[in-house]
Amino acid sequence: MTTPDTQRPRPGSYILRTALRRNRAAMAWGTVLMGLYQAGETAFPIALGLIVEHTMQNRSLGSLGLSIAALAVIITTVSLSWRFGMRVLQKANTTEAHRWRVKVAACGLQPVARDVDLKSGEILTIATEDADQTADIIEVVPLLISSLVAVVVAAVALGLADIRLGLLVIVGTVAIMSILSVLSRRIGSSTQEQQARVARAGAKVADLITGLRPLHGFGGNHAAFRSYRNVSTEAKLQAITVAKVNGAYAGAALALNAVLAGAVTLTAGWLAFDGQINIGELVMAVGLAQFIMEPLRLFSEMPKYVMIARASAERMALVLTAPPVTTPGPELPVAGGDLELDSVRYGTLRDLKFRVSAGEFVAIAAYQPRVAADLASVLAVNVPSDAYEGAVRVSGRELADLSIDAVRAHMLVNPYDGEIFAGTLRTNIDPSGTSRSVPEAVDASMLTDVVALHRDGLDYGVRDRGANLSGGQRQRLSLARALAADSDVLVLHDPTTAVDAVTEQLIARNVAKLRRGRTTVVITSSPALLDAADRVLVLDDGVVTAEDTHRNLLATDEDYRLAVAR
Repeated sequence: MTTPDTQRPRPGSYILRTALRRNRAAMAWGTVLMGLYQAGETAFPIALGLIVEHTMQNRSLGSLGLSIAALAVIITTVSLSWRFGMRVLQKANTTEAHRWRVKVAACGLQPVARDVDLKSGEILTIATEDADQTADIIEVVPLLISSLVAVVVAAVALGLADIRLGLLVIVGTVAIMSILSVLSRRIGSSTQEQQARVARAGAKVADLITGLRPLHGFGGNHAAFRSYRNVSTEAKLQAITVAKVNGAYAGAALALNAVLAGAVTLTAGWLAFDGQINIGELVMAVGLAQFIMEPLRLFSEMPKYVMIARASAERMALVLTAPPVTTPGPELPVAGGDLELDSVRYGTLRDLKFRVSAGEFVAIAAYQPRVAADLASVLAVNVPSDAYEGAVRVSGRELADLSIDAVRAHMLVNPYDGEIFAGTLRTNIDPSGTSRSVPEAVDASMLTDVVALHRDGLDYGVRDRGANLSGGQRQRLSLARALAADSDVLVLHDPTTAVDAVTEQLIARNVAKLRRGRTTVVITSSPALLDAADRVLVLDDGVVTAEDTHRNLLATDEDYRLAVAR
C-alpha cells in the first residue's frame, strides 16, 4: 500500500508552491485589496500636497470642501480594503495551516510507520508550529506585492515632481533589500535549527511524562529531569540566537528605512529652497517620506518571513517525504484462518516454528521477556518483513503479501502497555463506536467493578493515560478494548500482570469462554491463562522447547514448573 504522499518527493519548496497554488484566488483578492490599502496610504500625502497647492491658488470654500471629500474617500478606501483584505488572507492562512496539520498527523497515524528519525513530540511540533509558519507564506506574498505597489506609487509621484526624488526612492529600496536579504538567510538557517531543538525538547518531555511513574519507582526522575534541562537549555540558547538575529534584522531595517526617509525629506527641502519644486510638491514629498516608512518596513520584513516559512516547510518535508518502513502487499487474509510462524529469526527469536489452528486457544510461555517482546513485535507487523528471516502466515498467506489495514482488521495484537486515552470508559473500549460486544468485553475483562463504582458507568471520565485509574484498572480496560474488537485472530501479551490472583482466574475463564471458536494466542506466564488454554508452547532462548497442556507440563517438566508456578 503506497500512499499518494510517497509516490513523488515533497521537498520544502514543493510544499510552499502547493500552498500558493491552491490559494491563488484568495491571494489574488487579498493582493488587490491590500494593494488598494497601500495605494490609499501612499495617495494620502500626494492628495494633501495637491490640495495645499490647489487651495493656495484658488482660496475657495468649494475647493476646500471638495478636497475634504477626496480625503474622506481615500480614508474610507484605506479602512475597508485593509479590513476585508486581511480577512481574506487570514482565512486562507488558517485553512492552509489546518490542511498541513492534517497531512502530517495522517502520516503519523498511518498503519505503516514512516522511516523518519523523529520522535512523537517532534512530529507534534512540526504538525503545529511548522504548519502555521509554512501557511504564513499566503499572507507574506500579497503583503510583499502590496508594499511594492506603495513604493512604486511613491517613486512615480516623487519622480513627477522631480526625477531625482523618484530615483532616490528606487535606488534606496534596492539597496535596503540587498542588505536585508543577507540577514534573512541567516534568520532562515538559525530558525530551522531552533525549531529542531525545540522539537527535540518536546520529544524529551513527552518521553519523561510517559515514563514518570517507573522513573519515580527506581529513583531515576532526577537524572531524567537533568537530561531534559540540558535539552531545554540548548533550545533556549538557540532561541536567544534567533532573537538576536531578528533584532539585528529589525534594527537594520528600521535604520535603513529612516535613512531613506530622511534623505527624501532633505532632498525635497533642498529642491524647494532652490525653487525647483513648489510648496505643494514639498508637502507631498515630506508626507511621502513619512508614509513610505510603513510599506518599506513591511517590504523589508517579508524576506525574513519567507525564509522562516521555507525552513518550516523543509521540516514538514522530513515527515511527508519519509518512505514507509515496509511496503505491504494488496492481498486479504481469509476470515477465521490460522496463524503460523515458519523458521522466523529476529532479535532473540531463533528458527521459531509453530502453528495455531483456526479457533484454537494457545498460550505461549516465554522464559525470557525479550523473546516475548520480539514475538509480539513481529506479529503486530511493527517489524518490516525484510528485517527478519522466515515467514509469518495468516490463513496461509504471508504477512508481507497482505494489506496492513486488512491485517489490522483480521489480527489484533494487544500490547502489555496498551495506551489509555482521555475520554470515557466507553470511548476507550470502543473508540469507533461500532462494536456490538462492549457488555461482553466488560464482563470478560472483569471491568464491571470499575463501571459499577461510578455513577456515570461506562460514561465515567478517564484522564489522559488513565491517570485516575489504578494499574490493574488500566490493564483491564485495555483488555476490554481488545476483546470488544472481536477480531478473527487475537494476540494478548501479558494481559493480567497487574491484577490479583482471584481476578486473574476469572479473567482467564471468561476470555476462554468469550473467544471460543476464534483463534486466540496469549503470551504469558500466568498459571490461570496457561491452564485455560487448549495447549501451551514453551519458548526458551527463542525456540519452542516443549508443547503440551499446562497440567501435563507441570507434571513432567521441572523447568516449566519452576518458571510458572506461583
